[in-house]
Amino acid sequence: MNSPRSTFLKLNNALGTEGRTAFITAAVMGFIAHMPALVADIPNHDGLDSIYFDQNMLTSGRWFLGPACAVSSYYSLHWLIGVLAILYLALATVFVVKLLDVKTPLFAGLIAGLMVTFPGLASNFAYLFTMDGYMMGLLFAVVAVFVTAKVKRGFLFGALFLALSMGIYQAYLPVAMLLSLYMVLMIFAEKAKFVDKLKKALNYLYMGVIGVGLYYGILKLLLVITGKELDTYQGMNGSVVPVSLTETIKAVYKDFISFTVYGKTIFSNAFATVAAVVIAVSFAAALVVRAVREKWFKSVWFYVIALVTCVAIPAFTNAILLISKDVTYHMIMRYQWVLFGVLAIAFVENSFRYFKPGMQVVFEWCVLTAATVCILSHVISVNVAYSNLEKKYERTYAYCLRLADRIEQTEGYYEGIPIYMIGVVGEDNFPIVDITSNVTDHMLGIDGNWLIYTPKNYELFFKHYMGITFNFLMPDEANFYDTEEYIDMPSFPGAGSTKVVDGILYVKTENMH
Repeated sequence: MNSPRSTFLKLNNALGTEGRTAFITAAVMGFIAHMPALVADIPNHDGLDSIYFDQNMLTSGRWFLGPACAVSSYYSLHWLIGVLAILYLALATVFVVKLLDVKTPLFAGLIAGLMVTFPGLASNFAYLFTMDGYMMGLLFAVVAVFVTAKVKRGFLFGALFLALSMGIYQAYLPVAMLLSLYMVLMIFAEKAKFVDKLKKALNYLYMGVIGVGLYYGILKLLLVITGKELDTYQGMNGSVVPVSLTETIKAVYKDFISFTVYGKTIFSNAFATVAAVVIAVSFAAALVVRAVREKWFKSVWFYVIALVTCVAIPAFTNAILLISKDVTYHMIMRYQWVLFGVLAIAFVENSFRYFKPGMQVVFEWCVLTAATVCILSHVISVNVAYSNLEKKYERTYAYCLRLADRIEQTEGYYEGIPIYMIGVVGEDNFPIVDITSNVTDHMLGIDGNWLIYTPKNYELFFKHYMGITFNFLMPDEANFYDTEEYIDMPSFPGAGSTKVVDGILYVKTENMH
């Protein structure tokens, strides 16, 4: 058995300069970009109900989420969970760099910077109580492809890691699919016998099929053991209305184009747009140079593979929509878009040997400048989002403080009185002060003006953040909503927006009309 010291030295040598650069860059940039989410205990609406949450999400298909989050305990510990999440992300960048055979430390750092600052992570951090588990799921998805590529019969180990990744969160399946697609393309670009290339390429198919099968097998077994059934949420139980293959394909491509072009993630501002175009042009130029040097243009297979790849990319990216076109495909489920920049940069770096020295220098400067601009744009986007989340909390606290005082001053109020309210905030009665919508309106859990949307949100916010206990009724426990008396009541903070009727205190917070 190796000593800890010799094991560390071997690991350090295996990382190489590029691996160490990726890890350090990811850790540093991760803290720079996401520190606001780590140092402030600011929940979003779901976080209010997850101060302590055992992460038992078996009925949502996430049978390994509990063990994954157990590392940090089941308390919403922002600093610890955030540090673990960044650590998992940093490890994922190392595996990506090693998988893609990126040898230049500078380019390894750029790839790590893109991966750890991707704006979609802001939504993950808004749901911080599951952040470490989700980032472990992302890490496992990357490792699944890595061991398939680098280890003999690695598809068996890769299948296990893919099953664990899906057992944490199914949304990282497209990450493994896109990385596998790229590796298969690089295999067919090699100069080797077709049969040998096909054997290597099929390992990724084996990994995927066995991994998905193992995931579903374990899920079904656990459901039988526990006597539970899958939720209808996001069509997990297959109860969604069936649609034709044509409609599904249309939904996949429509969403892919819509989010890529209009999703405010890749093209978040003019600088980021120019930078993304520069990276895309650099990739295209590298592809042309490499195709000329390798004489790919003379092979009909080059055009066939190019066409199949263009068709496959949207389908692989939006694999979740292939299951259900009506799934709510929110920002947390879109991390795979970061791979477009990552794979483009890796391909350019891998193609340096085909360039003349002067051309290589030009490409290095173009990619360095463009990637740096993208990273900076990402950092700005996530910090705008965190700023809005903090302001949402401050507005919500001030609002609830006023509301609590009004409730307690209502004639007939006593401690424990049943309280009925719908739970929304009447925007008509308050100024719209969110100026971040251009950046955050697509970031689930971090957009908008308020943290609260339901009576349950109010109850938890009062309890955990204000130390106040109110006896809120659920909407179906009262039939006052449609009465003339309630309709005529002004909305809070108007006079008469709280009233005791037949022993129940009614609070009207929604808009007047």
